[in-house]
Amino acid sequence: MILDAQIAKANIVKIAHALGFDDCRVARAREATHAVEYKQWVADGCAGDMAWMGKNMERRVNPAEVLPGACAVISLALNYFPGEGNSDVDYRIARYAWNDDYHDVIDAKLRDLNAALEDMGGVQRFYTDTGPVLERDFATDAGLGWSGKSCVQIHRKMGTWFFLAELITTLDLPPDVPFGDHCGKCTRCIDACPTDAITEPHRVDARRCISYLTIEHHGVIPLEFRRQIGDRIYGCDTCLDVCPWNRFAKISRETKFHARQAVFQLQLRDFLKLDDASFRRLFAKSPIKRIKRSRFLRNVCVALGNVGTQKDLPALNAALNEGDALISEHATWAIKEIETRVRG
Repeated sequence: MILDAQIAKANIVKIAHALGFDDCRVARAREATHAVEYKQWVADGCAGDMAWMGKNMERRVNPAEVLPGACAVISLALNYFPGEGNSDVDYRIARYAWNDDYHDVIDAKLRDLNAALEDMGGVQRFYTDTGPVLERDFATDAGLGWSGKSCVQIHRKMGTWFFLAELITTLDLPPDVPFGDHCGKCTRCIDACPTDAITEPHRVDARRCISYLTIEHHGVIPLEFRRQIGDRIYGCDTCLDVCPWNRFAKISRETKFHARQAVFQLQLRDFLKLDDASFRRLFAKSPIKRIKRSRFLRNVCVALGNVGTQKDLPALNAALNEGDALISEHATWAIKEIETRVRG
């Protein structure tokens, strides 16, 4: 039986690599290591508007609640590093969103891997940050990197630039050995955070995080954070950028994650010309499409308020008068910020 389990695991790893995953490791299906900390984090309000983080909490911390009879959690890593990008543009987008939505890319691979496990007699539930599972805990248990002080998973060969996915399975697979925490005394991610969102090692207050504010937050961006957002219009890579483990990172083999030129040929003010239909065309199959035009242009206005010039005022004035209250509020702020800079 032990030999059969070892062979099954070796075959699963082989199939995972053939599907394009860069790492595949196994942990026991048991209560998540940081279940208590996660529940306290939610109770403290650190999830902000992400109400789903407080739902199905027992399912999130215990794979057996998701899949009765669960024996193992297979954690997978997929490198998405698209390189350094285009320095000619006047804005920043988090690298994971430079092209196609990773959910679509990874889901197809997970379906194929799930089919292979079914042939081995397993029953699975699989996710890529779409289901109730504390994925970093199980990835760390499996030795697929470790959770950094910024709560970003770090891999010794890919640095911070990879997606996590997992299959909870009834197959009784032998677990891998944890790699351990290799952050040491480094605090670069904490020191670099523009909004001090990393309130202590391994704890992030989403309500202060630029990624949360520009993606998950639906309403008005608080004034106290607008200037710190700088030129970022979707997400923030700062705590990832500064990680010294990125010296080992290599360009992703998956071209669907490489920069979409139709987007990066535009300047900031060009985005304000997008109506709903052109927004959906430009960001078709992109994760940016999920936040919809209103929130995206809200972000663009904030960035223009921080880095824009007099040349951007006509576009901002047009946005101010188009009738969308969320866009108008931030366009008004941006215009005042630019005019203040012009006056010196």
